[in-house]
Amino acid sequence: MKFKTALFVTACCIAGPAFAQDAPTSPPAQEESSEREVLITGSRIKQDPSKSALPLEIFTTEDFAREGINSPEQLVSLLSTNGNGADNLASNTDVVSGAQRGTNGLSAANLRGQGSAATLILLNGRRVAAHGLQGSAVDVNQIPFAAIERVEVLKDGASAIYGTDAIGGVMNFITKTDFEGLALNGFTDITERGDSPIYRLSATAGYGDIKADGFNVMAAVSKSWNGILRGQNRDFVNGNQPNRGLSVDTRGTPIATAFANGANALFAPSGSLLSGVPLLIPGTTITANGGINYLDLPGQAGCESFDGGMAYDDALWANASARYACAWDTGRAAILQQPLETLTYYARGTVALGNHRAFVEFTGSDADSSKQFSSNQYAGNTSTLPLYYPLNSLTAPTYNQVYNAMVAVFPSIAANYGRPISYRWRCTSCGPREYQTNTKTLRGAIGLEGPLFDGWDYRAGASFARSESTSVLGSGYHYRGVFSSSARANASGIPGAVSGGFDTRAPIAPGATAPGIVGLLNSGILNPFSLVQTPEALAALDAISAEGVTLYGGRYEVRQFDASISGSLFELPGGTVQVAAGIDYRRESYSFNGSAEAELNRPEIFNVAFDNANALTSKHRDVKAAYAEVLVPIFDALEVSVAGRVDDYTGFGSTFNPKVTARFTPVDWLMIRGSYNTGFRVPTFNQIFNGQTLSPNPTTNSLVDPSTCPTGVVSTTDPNCAAINPDTLSGGNPNVGPETSEQYSFGVVFRPMPRFSASVDFWSIAVDDTIGSLTLRQLFDNYQFFGDRIIRTGGTITQVDLTADNIGSRRTKGLEFALRGGFDALGGAFEVGMNGTWLLEKKEKFLPTAPYTEIVGVFSYAGDLALEWKHNAWVSYATEDTSVTLSQIYRSGYQNNGLPSLANNQSATRPDYNERVDAYIIYNLSVTQRIANQFKLTAGIKNIFDTDPPFAITYDSNTGAGSSWEPRVADPRGRSFTISAEVKF
Repeated sequence: MKFKTALFVTACCIAGPAFAQDAPTSPPAQEESSEREVLITGSRIKQDPSKSALPLEIFTTEDFAREGINSPEQLVSLLSTNGNGADNLASNTDVVSGAQRGTNGLSAANLRGQGSAATLILLNGRRVAAHGLQGSAVDVNQIPFAAIERVEVLKDGASAIYGTDAIGGVMNFITKTDFEGLALNGFTDITERGDSPIYRLSATAGYGDIKADGFNVMAAVSKSWNGILRGQNRDFVNGNQPNRGLSVDTRGTPIATAFANGANALFAPSGSLLSGVPLLIPGTTITANGGINYLDLPGQAGCESFDGGMAYDDALWANASARYACAWDTGRAAILQQPLETLTYYARGTVALGNHRAFVEFTGSDADSSKQFSSNQYAGNTSTLPLYYPLNSLTAPTYNQVYNAMVAVFPSIAANYGRPISYRWRCTSCGPREYQTNTKTLRGAIGLEGPLFDGWDYRAGASFARSESTSVLGSGYHYRGVFSSSARANASGIPGAVSGGFDTRAPIAPGATAPGIVGLLNSGILNPFSLVQTPEALAALDAISAEGVTLYGGRYEVRQFDASISGSLFELPGGTVQVAAGIDYRRESYSFNGSAEAELNRPEIFNVAFDNANALTSKHRDVKAAYAEVLVPIFDALEVSVAGRVDDYTGFGSTFNPKVTARFTPVDWLMIRGSYNTGFRVPTFNQIFNGQTLSPNPTTNSLVDPSTCPTGVVSTTDPNCAAINPDTLSGGNPNVGPETSEQYSFGVVFRPMPRFSASVDFWSIAVDDTIGSLTLRQLFDNYQFFGDRIIRTGGTITQVDLTADNIGSRRTKGLEFALRGGFDALGGAFEVGMNGTWLLEKKEKFLPTAPYTEIVGVFSYAGDLALEWKHNAWVSYATEDTSVTLSQIYRSGYQNNGLPSLANNQSATRPDYNERVDAYIIYNLSVTQRIANQFKLTAGIKNIFDTDPPFAITYDSNTGAGSSWEPRVADPRGRSFTISAEVKF
């Protein structure tokens, strides 16, 4: 296997430096700036981190500069122990559904692939608020990166110390606490193509020496900008690769596709051009009722004549009636890097009160993001979205051009000349659909620590944290103009209002005679058969735009108080027995606001994902906890630590979680370590309290009843394999309970010489009663276990239940490697290193009676993409003032997806289909030069060889998202050049 070769070569040739220091060779880690306490993340007892049994990985500001890391998101993506979920600004920027709703502008950590909600994020050892929209994961980009001194990553469960969420691990961002002077920093990251720039400016100032002056005050501020990167700007984003089994299932194209829709009383009382006449595809008995795009007809320009256009792959999508339809590459319309502008600020004051220290800390952020994806598709029908292109003096040239092309192939339509053309259209002139999100965070903390009596210390603190987000509509959304349902018509108060009738409250575009986008399109002012619109048409679009309308908003708050004591008990042959105990009180609250514009008594905006069904007045829960930890050095070579925590949660009762760790050091150069612990995670407010929404499934005609159609292929001749389009029920469930975990690890650390270390740790995590929501694909793949979630009408599946629940179990096992080595040569010091993760097993099941399914190295649309092997390796050379680092990032390949589904892989029948996605391998180079003690300059090249993401089929016909690459694995920017400069005074 390729990944095993990579492991062997890396271990033998690029073994082990100080990019990310492993705890056994790292300097002591301190929390809250106490020089007397040495606390490491994952423990409340002072101890020597070089002898700790806890698997810690520590990153410093030197590491950030060397690797061109400009944000917490970039640090998270570098971790080999981090999973590959839709947790970054590239993977959640397209159309999303289910749990990914509300991730606008969010970046999260996902340690050991257990999910972003199962990774605990701390700032100086205390919690921060979850993202205001989602209410579960913490947005790591709210962390004040300019003030960070180091980041400690605990690769182990920690519920016995911290409580809920610490199943996958803990990331503790630790700030500077005693900074003096002034430091100015500037950073740029520009791609070779000159697009998607990243900039950051920051300043840090501090005054006062705690030892000499008895106080220190410091502040830091940072402003960063991430420029937009669009899919159309990268050639590897290409959904038109039929030979490789990839083509897009949409007939909503920038040049409209005509359909045989029948009569509509408002705009087509006699029917449409294609209705009521035979439309047999020449030489066949197949009717072309799947759409006709005149560009795809014989003698015309072809679907590829417009950007992103392609012939509809009727064989791949089993839809022969769409032989003359075109499709459009929706992936090229999505953005690969969300534009993000972030301001973060941090201030701290520390004062010495004799041997005691008090601090006050304040931090906040203000971020603006723009999530953009493909333009709206207007799929005309005869009732609630009547779209008919009329024949009049304005439209005659276009109408006749389209008519002449179609009548040459389908002469029967000659009898209908003059009737309007019904169609399906992708309105690129309307602009991409856009959500503009502003997120503000605020956090304040106070604390006091010091000695109680001989050998005993105390720590106490309180904090308040808030994250508040609001999303508004940007471009691409317009008022509908007709009622989409009887409920809306009845709620309008308009006399005689009916479903499909005019909504006179919607604005009327200049020149149109009917309201909204429906009125404008039926006027012919906007031309769906042209890529170029007149100034009058564009002005008319602006007149009915819904830009600026509130989409939704949310607020998450955490109030916390904690106090602990620690000290020595008695002596044993191996040293002093130490103990720590504490209490923790926390109140979490969450509210989610819908939009007034989504109410039934307001004019409707077309195709907006309003979330009013999930609107919550403020909900809160209280957490009361007590914990204790004992460190027992039985003798010099053997040390055991036992910890336990009791949590009482509003609505869930009490839970107790223990943890036992041990280390055995038979000789100075060898340490054997292990741990066992249990953990838990409570459901989010959304998963409990969200309302339930019934949504229509997109009319893709790609689904079949899995109980009657074992092939999974839609057939127009076999009634058992007829296409179905069931509605989906989604939302919260008040009966969802907590998920629980049981995990253990066992590892060996070798330190045969001062500048060399190697470690390997085996770990296992078993999670039961996993909290989540099934996807439509997961439900159909496991239909035999979920009969109560599938509703049939007359034997046909008409509705599926995808609401939140405790949906089964997950088992994950892996090995983590760390290598470090160094030697002096050529007037400087060489250091080499590697961090790697080998995922041995990851399997899941959705019911106790269901079998486990192995998902390591297998593509999935949702959740974590479980890669078998990941590593970061590097080699560096440094003198007193200069350092050079070359690093490699490796992510193994995996089983490719297939369309229309992995179970029904028709892509595999294509000649150039690749069963496995290639490994993603890039190299980075950086050079740092110090000038005196005041100036440091770092220049770097990221992705030296300009490696594109490997081809992968990620397109999802159910949502229209995805394309030809995997944003959960690869960086889409390509080769870029970084410069970082720091000046200190």
